[in-house]
Amino acid sequence: MEKVKSKIRLNRTQILLMYFFIFAFLGWVMETLYCIHTLGYFTKRGFLYGPICPIYGYGALMLILFLYKYRKNNFKLFFYSAIIFSTFEYIVSYVLEALFGMYWWNYTNEPLNLNGRTGAFYFFIWGVIAIIFMNHIYPFLKKKINLILAKIPYKVQISVLYSFFSVYIVDTISSFVRYLA
Repeated sequence: MEKVKSKIRLNRTQILLMYFFIFAFLGWVMETLYCIHTLGYFTKRGFLYGPICPIYGYGALMLILFLYKYRKNNFKLFFYSAIIFSTFEYIVSYVLEALFGMYWWNYTNEPLNLNGRTGAFYFFIWGVIAIIFMNHIYPFLKKKINLILAKIPYKVQISVLYSFFSVYIVDTISSFVRYLA
């Protein structure tokens, strides 16, 4: 009798870590393109040296883990996301300023802003992005990623994932040192 070898797959934590890197990178791309459009030239975005904005990776994970159940109710998804991400944006801005005395974004000149850290426009934007993300981007990418992962050996997946994680840790530490100096 021949044994059927089952394919080893990434566990849930590893999948979420992979999503974190993918969406942190896509957030960096979105930020970069937005800045090129508004400023007319490239400017480095984010806290880290590398091409990721962790706030988007964490935001995507919050959507996937906590708000996925509202994906079929756009009103609730919009409202909860707008509140959660505006609060998250405010807290991250406050912590970065408290730690480093620097601002990575400032909405002081925008109407209905809250201490320049978040505002009504971005409240609306976070709700819209959540709906687009949960109903289109995440399902599309999840399907494509699963197809790609099915073709890549588990050991390669793990090696790449933990290499990215190691680079992320080094980048985070290096960035902390840079901004604290």
